[in-house]
Amino acid sequence: MKNKFITLIAYILIFFNSNLSSSENNDILKVGLLAPLSGEYRQLGESLLYSLQLALDEIDDKNVFIIPRDSGTNDKEKLKSAIQEIKSEGVKIVIGPINNEDFDEVKKFNDMVFISLSNLNPEFENNIISIGISFESQMLALQKFIKKQNKTKTVILIPKNQYTEFIEKKLKNLNLENYKIFKYSPDPKILTGEIEILTNYSQRKRNLELRKKMFEDKDDEQSKRTLEKLEQKYTLGEVNFDSVIIVDFGSSLKSVLTSLVFTDVNQKKVLFTTVNQWFDESIFYENTVKRLYYPSVNFKEFKKYKDNYLKIFGETPSEITILAYDAIGLIYYAWKKNSKISTVNDFSFKGKIRGKIGSFKFNNKKIIQDLNIYKVENKKFKKF
Repeated sequence: MKNKFITLIAYILIFFNSNLSSSENNDILKVGLLAPLSGEYRQLGESLLYSLQLALDEIDDKNVFIIPRDSGTNDKEKLKSAIQEIKSEGVKIVIGPINNEDFDEVKKFNDMVFISLSNLNPEFENNIISIGISFESQMLALQKFIKKQNKTKTVILIPKNQYTEFIEKKLKNLNLENYKIFKYSPDPKILTGEIEILTNYSQRKRNLELRKKMFEDKDDEQSKRTLEKLEQKYTLGEVNFDSVIIVDFGSSLKSVLTSLVFTDVNQKKVLFTTVNQWFDESIFYENTVKRLYYPSVNFKEFKKYKDNYLKIFGETPSEITILAYDAIGLIYYAWKKNSKISTVNDFSFKGKIRGKIGSFKFNNKKIIQDLNIYKVENKKFKKF
């Protein structure tokens, strides 16, 4: 199977590069690709190539060509050489880089436009447009959803790590309403105690014990029934928030969810939300949470893309590859609309552009994705 894929990659590279001239020709669209086609992340680079092949098959325009080059991994010289090679082919528009740490290098090639798959900055940055699912897009979708549920006291939970300051700055710039930030340790042993403080757990437990004592020595039926109901509770009293947004992933996310449930946060009254999880099915097995909501791309289109990719190439694609698929569509649209692509201004569209992941909105040199809200319930992803 591995040899089959190596052969396929060789074929794609030949196919993408064939019959091209470095001369200017507005009837031909040449798109560069910067991807790690060797080294540690070679599999991701190959997956991006496969994704672009699917996109070209759907566009079905023989005047569109991909010029792929190996950008390596954390190798500035290799990246620079790859860009120079692409430029020598007369390419003006490039998909990549994947890593925002490479932005300083690509900014030097200011006569070219780069469509990055990074999600760190939705604003056009010199000659770079990032189309990753941005934090801004996710938070705006969640804010709209939470407001529709008539929730007015939101706690945004952020892990204490290298991204904490970055996230806080993003939140400040968004000017969200009715929220407070709570930062927690990624260490599960410390986390539980911190969540107990957030939820006022100790006081709520004391409230219950005091209330139970009021009825323990009474013999009337009403008191007995009241005590019986109190015995079924773990705490008494509500938390001082009605919704949470957990900015976390994987096992750390699950630890936060478990701690919230352990401290007896009422899931019928408090809305549990998180950021884009790319339909990670491991969430299904977090049995403590009955309902969890998060913003993401169009699930039906995402599943259709993954199924088609698996059918043709025999493996499951990385989530990021659907962004490359949409990048080609976006570039093709701009090319058809403008007859050429020379600057980021050629992507200043009015209205929305529909892609596989959903719709893009371009406002004031900034991309915001229209994301759906999905509910994780009964081991299924349901669009809300």
